[in-house]
Amino acid sequence: PAYEYAHPGDLMADALAHHDAPVVVACDSITDPRNLGAIIRSAAAFGASGVIVPERRSAHMTAAAWKTSAGAAARMPVALATNLNRVLREYADAGFMVVGLAGESETDIADTPGIGGPILLVVGSEGDGLAQLVRKNCDVLASIPIASHVESLNASVAASVALYEISRARA
Repeated sequence: PAYEYAHPGDLMADALAHHDAPVVVACDSITDPRNLGAIIRSAAAFGASGVIVPERRSAHMTAAAWKTSAGAAARMPVALATNLNRVLREYADAGFMVVGLAGESETDIADTPGIGGPILLVVGSEGDGLAQLVRKNCDVLASIPIASHVESLNASVAASVALYEISRARA
C-alpha cells in the first residue's frame, strides 16, 4: 500500500504536545532513498519526533527507504511538505530553532544557541548542501567539525552525528 505521510503541521503539534524540547529533522532535497531511510533510522534512534521531506526534488518513502530504515519508518512519522521554506517559517514561528547543517559554518553543532529547546534540524542534499532560500530560512547554520582533508560527510551520516550531538548536549 502507499505510504501515509503525516502533515507537517500535525507533526509539529504532536511533537510540541508530547515533548518539552522536540527535535524534528527536515530534509532539503535528499534524493537517495537509502539516505532518507538512514536519516529516519537515526532520527528514531536519537528520539526525534519526526522527519519532513519536500514533495518535489526529494526521495520519498520507497521500498529502499523503508528497508534502510530497518523498521524505524513504521514508528517515525514522515511528513510531506508542499513548500519546505513555508514549513521552516511555521516551525520557527512556533518556537523551534531552525538549524541548518552547513560545513563552512563557524558554529559547532554542539554549541548551537537554543539547543535545549525545540529544534528543527535541516539536512541538505548529498551534492549541493542546503539550497540558498533554505539557508535564509534557518535561524543558525551549524557545522560538524571534521578533518580538514575530508570535504564533507554523507547526508545521512551528518544527520546522525548532529542528532547525537544534540542529544549529548541536552544530557
